[in-house]
Amino acid sequence: MKTAKIVGQIPPSGIRVFFDLVLGMKDVISLGVGEPDFVTPWNIRERAIYAVEEGYTSYTSNKGLVELRREISKFLKNKHGLDYDPEEEILITVGVSEAFDLSLRAIIDRGDRILIPEPAYVSYRPITMLCGGTPVSINTSPGSNFKITPKDISRLCDKKTKAMILNYPNNPTGASYSKKELKAISEVILKRDLIMISDEIYGDLTYDFEHTPFATLPKMKERTIYLNGFSKSYAMTGWRVGYACGPKSLIGAMTKIHQYTMLCASIISQMAAVEALKSGERSVQEMKREYRRRREFVISRLNEIGLSCHRPEGAFYAFPSIKETRLSSLEFSRRLLEKEKVAVVPGTAFGSLGEGYLRLSYASNMDKLKEALLGIERFVKSLSQI
Repeated sequence: MKTAKIVGQIPPSGIRVFFDLVLGMKDVISLGVGEPDFVTPWNIRERAIYAVEEGYTSYTSNKGLVELRREISKFLKNKHGLDYDPEEEILITVGVSEAFDLSLRAIIDRGDRILIPEPAYVSYRPITMLCGGTPVSINTSPGSNFKITPKDISRLCDKKTKAMILNYPNNPTGASYSKKELKAISEVILKRDLIMISDEIYGDLTYDFEHTPFATLPKMKERTIYLNGFSKSYAMTGWRVGYACGPKSLIGAMTKIHQYTMLCASIISQMAAVEALKSGERSVQEMKREYRRRREFVISRLNEIGLSCHRPEGAFYAFPSIKETRLSSLEFSRRLLEKEKVAVVPGTAFGSLGEGYLRLSYASNMDKLKEALLGIERFVKSLSQI
């Protein structure tokens, strides 16, 4: 049976390919999946339980529960001073992944160029291609703490460049941006007349300075699609609730596509998300403190081991260099798994610039992190003895 040519051109997710190797292996310590090890806070789970008992099992509006959209509007207004109309400028999606997909489908005409800072989350490039766009890499490096500059953007822009994707704090590097850095980027976005797709799912997990939503910058709200959700900061990955905020015309276009594909997110999950916004802030801060503690431990240990690692400013990932070992990212990861039963993600899962790096998630408890890093240390020492 013939499939679309474009699908054949897209490789499988580098994360999933590697973790097929993990399936069936016993006693593996996984630092691979980007998922909080915390259980969703009880008050949020309890609201979902009551929703089922009360018989909430229907569809919602395609836009999502109006109560949830109003709570998101209130939350963003109170926390960041962002003012979005819950009726026309907010769309509830099945996770931020769907929101991202809808964003690109709503703006891309065939051949449009989309700028993507790399290393980047695994879906950015493939989804751009599936939508008929041309992904254009903005290369980053440890020398700039894996951040882009206004010059990087200008250098790659031409008449076909329509938008840029900015994920901060970044998956996989943990890089984020101060308000001053974002303002400099916004000036180029305005000058080049670009749309900004701002994926801020890890925004609440920014450690060293206050997170600044891109849409809060001067003249950026009208050209930004702001993406966020509940998976990371509220430990709600399996609930699959995300949202997009933006100008009425863009959210309207995204909603039109959403109507014909996903219809709506689960009503039970949406009701849980309402509770998260109303009473979940204390839990968010508790989890954030623990992630910060783990970050300090993991970065310190990696550098002690000899795997140079910059300091991530947010999210819950370390992105150490393994270049000193002279192994490829995939070979290092496979041999580490086989010898020490520690699973990490090869940096190449996040683009070619990830060669020579690994992604380690510190969204695991401290005991597992200590044991995993001991395994990594033994493995690195064994390489020097060959």
